[in-house]
Amino acid sequence: MAATPQQQGKYFKGLAVLAARTAEEKKGENILLLHIRPVSTIADYLLIVSATSPAHIRAIEEAVRVRLKTDGENPGRRDGRQSDIWRVLDYGGLLVHLMHPKARDFYSLDKLFHNARPVEWLVPPKKSAPQKSVPKKAAKKKKSKTVRKTKAVRRRAHD
Repeated sequence: MAATPQQQGKYFKGLAVLAARTAEEKKGENILLLHIRPVSTIADYLLIVSATSPAHIRAIEEAVRVRLKTDGENPGRRDGRQSDIWRVLDYGGLLVHLMHPKARDFYSLDKLFHNARPVEWLVPPKKSAPQKSVPKKAAKKKKSKTVRKTKAVRRRAHD
């Protein structure tokens, strides 16, 4: 039985969030995840990540490919393997763009898809249960040895 468009959308959203978190773990910068299906037919989600160097781009690309491969996904297409400034991984419903900041500014994919809805991908902080305050017993203050000796010396001096 074929998956419904809603099921496919949920699947690719999960894949996109996983890719974004993986890029963040590899110190990707300015990470933007967009739901582009309402404004484009090329994919459901678009992930744009800035990387500071060719080695950084390669590291993020490799980490994303390996992480998504463990979920059984391989990119249908890869582009830019020879490029030092831009790589693309195409997973069908998810496009992953890894770009040097200069290339990102020049091609302005962020602006091209300005009507797309941003998707929250960060892990929300865990809410901890409110702590009950337990009254502490007042501890008896012990006099230090120095204070006790000083008083003893004063008594002897007065005697």
